[in-house]
Amino acid sequence: MKQKNCNIRNMRIHFIAIGGAAMHNLAIALHRKGAAVSGSDDEIFDPSKSRLEKHGLLPQQMGWNPELITEELDAVILGMHAHADNPELARAKELGLAIYSYPEYVYEQTKDKTRVVIGGSHGKTTITSMILHVLQECDIRFDYLVGAQLEGFDCMVGLHENTKVAIIEGDEYLSSPIDRRPKFHLYQPDIAVISGIAWDHMNVFPTFENYVAQFEIFTQKISEGGDLIYCEIDPEVKKVAAKSPKALKLHPYGIHPHRIENGITYLPFGAGEVAINIFGDHNLQNLNAAKEVCLLLGVHEEQFYQAISNFAGAARRLEHLKSSDTGVVYKDFAHSPSKLQATTTALKSQFPERRLLAVIELHTFSSLNKAFLDQYQGTLDAADEAYVYFSPDVVKHKRLPEISVEDVSNAFACEGLKVFTDTDVMRKAILERKAQAQNLLLMSSGHFGGWDLNLLAEEWLA
Repeated sequence: MKQKNCNIRNMRIHFIAIGGAAMHNLAIALHRKGAAVSGSDDEIFDPSKSRLEKHGLLPQQMGWNPELITEELDAVILGMHAHADNPELARAKELGLAIYSYPEYVYEQTKDKTRVVIGGSHGKTTITSMILHVLQECDIRFDYLVGAQLEGFDCMVGLHENTKVAIIEGDEYLSSPIDRRPKFHLYQPDIAVISGIAWDHMNVFPTFENYVAQFEIFTQKISEGGDLIYCEIDPEVKKVAAKSPKALKLHPYGIHPHRIENGITYLPFGAGEVAINIFGDHNLQNLNAAKEVCLLLGVHEEQFYQAISNFAGAARRLEHLKSSDTGVVYKDFAHSPSKLQATTTALKSQFPERRLLAVIELHTFSSLNKAFLDQYQGTLDAADEAYVYFSPDVVKHKRLPEISVEDVSNAFACEGLKVFTDTDVMRKAILERKAQAQNLLLMSSGHFGGWDLNLLAEEWLA
């Protein structure tokens, strides 16, 4: 059922599970656009809690309250944190209200604009961030949805009047508890990007073939005669592009030409070159994808290179923590095998003369699954030393089969690898190696048991 009103300023919208990362940002964006926004959740943590409170959108009490769901609502937006038997959802169905997942509602708000959707197993956030940075530098107005907090943006979602383009990070995870379609199937792009394909979310996509099929469907959702920008050096992406609808315009890309000197990457442009703040083959692929998108949106090449030269990177994506004359410390959101390999190789290639200690926390459902562990074989080979941490308690909490230190060590098959199940013991081991290794790379989608990574970086370089 469709929403009753079309004018967002006269609409009443209720969020079930408003505290989610994407949900609370969408709620803030719609509130700013003039909608009357309400919401509920059974638990909300920072930074969602503080942001909602700042905008007067924090629920007065935690828990689900069907009385909040009335016929006066124009739309209900359902988040993944809620369950299919949620009492507020049941009430909304009973009243015949329009119920959306957040990707469906983002489409509703952007369907009259040129939609650029960035998909892929890795690189989505970085490519999206690069495009947003360049467009902002070029004074081009846009709507957006991105999966990380970016410098210069106080919200991860922006929806505006009088914009002609929407830049959307297209996650392949499920849309809502009652809509099992991948989110990126719902945006219907005019311009699409596929950055890479490497099996992920095995709890949802049980086989690699099933996972790849989602990207094939994604290409079928591109508007007729639209553009598909794809990484041609990824064999799986290349196969998907070859199967895409014939009416699409194809734009293959690879690694941007470059040179490295004293830890700085330079890109050739015109008669000269441009120094950039990011590095690594993976980021240079991301940069090429962003460039293709920006050129299609009317940005000139010279504008692109001028803008990208001061791009500092997306939060938690190969993020610089601290450096000295003899070493650097970086952190990265990397958790999947392809991300670990790309990030570790990037940092080692940027500083080939320095010894690198790579540290990874296994935290996601896939990474802690015994059936998936073999995917990590060889991913840390670029490092001079490598440490892996996992929590047996987290394995138990995710209701997964027990894994052992030996299971993890055998799966990575990396010479000299050390596996830890205690963060305090690993932290001590890391600091004991600071005299032997100059560069430190910390990779996790978790939090290493609550470590202060900035303090660790200072101690490492002291």
